[in-house]
Amino acid sequence: MKRVFQTSQGQVFIFPSSGTGAWEAAIVNTLSPGDRVLMFETGHFGTLWQKLALNFGIIVDFVPGDWRHGVPPEAVEARLRDDARKEIKAVMCVHNETSTGVTSRIAEVRQSMDRAGHPALLMVDTISSLGSIDYRHDEWGVDVAIGGSQKGLMLPPGLGFNAVSQKALEASRTARLPRSFWSWTEMVEPNKQGFFPYTPATNLLFGLREAISMLVEEEGLDAVFKRHQRHAEATRAAVNAWGLELVCADPHEYSGSLTAIFLPSGFDEAAFRNVVLEKFNLSLGSGLGKLKGRAFRIGHLGDFNDLMLCGTLCGVEMSLAEFRVPFKKGGVDAVMEYLGGARS
Repeated sequence: MKRVFQTSQGQVFIFPSSGTGAWEAAIVNTLSPGDRVLMFETGHFGTLWQKLALNFGIIVDFVPGDWRHGVPPEAVEARLRDDARKEIKAVMCVHNETSTGVTSRIAEVRQSMDRAGHPALLMVDTISSLGSIDYRHDEWGVDVAIGGSQKGLMLPPGLGFNAVSQKALEASRTARLPRSFWSWTEMVEPNKQGFFPYTPATNLLFGLREAISMLVEEEGLDAVFKRHQRHAEATRAAVNAWGLELVCADPHEYSGSLTAIFLPSGFDEAAFRNVVLEKFNLSLGSGLGKLKGRAFRIGHLGDFNDLMLCGTLCGVEMSLAEFRVPFKKGGVDAVMEYLGGARS
């Protein structure tokens, strides 16, 4: 997993949990009641992580957003410069917002923190980017990365990950939030011998070994990232041909993992997705939080190839016609043209 996170200096802890558990582990191992953190409203999952922090008595400076943009690096720098007493203990960001198809520029966030000369930890949720979108733990100076097994790692839910820097490990020695199941300290010694302090999700660990082999050894991470980017570009070509609107408003923040698409006003995404499911046995992602009823999502990550993408987008185009959404035909043609050119 160090190779997947692209870290040689850090340590990776594996919990039998969902991504929410890995969120909690990141918080309780590094922070104390009353600590301040800086977080951003980039979408549904950034909002949920903020609520989890509040439940632990963390004071959250939560910067509002429109759910169409990622974490603004300039706002990070400004907020940290204003924190003259260095009370902010962590900057917490979602790398790829699963609800919106927006990817924050984590490298630029780190550069902003460095320019501000602030000692805060950098924590990054990589749940829908890890193994799909280029993520560089060491190079970007991330202190705690949160991951899950159910996205780019191509496994069922059930494994949560923390990739941890030496700085974060040192912070854990003075953190005062209670922890037992989530404790990194309890993990360290058993992990050295290949064991866990409690029963691990053994079946998923066998699957994880195979997933790592597929991603790192067989295809190679660079090729994996390029494949995801190609499928994302092809999907956006279809959306543009249909005349529909992407949720992500900044081309520099387009996601390689998924694409979120607005339906025109007056068309409910839940009803549309039901048509897609009933007519074509195709399951699309729902609109979450503020996007409920307004936008649907197409996932193109993990074990996914050109033919699967063409079939998916063909099902969407036929469903748009079935649901009588006003759109232009030709999205599937645009996808096939793009993929043919991208392969040549």
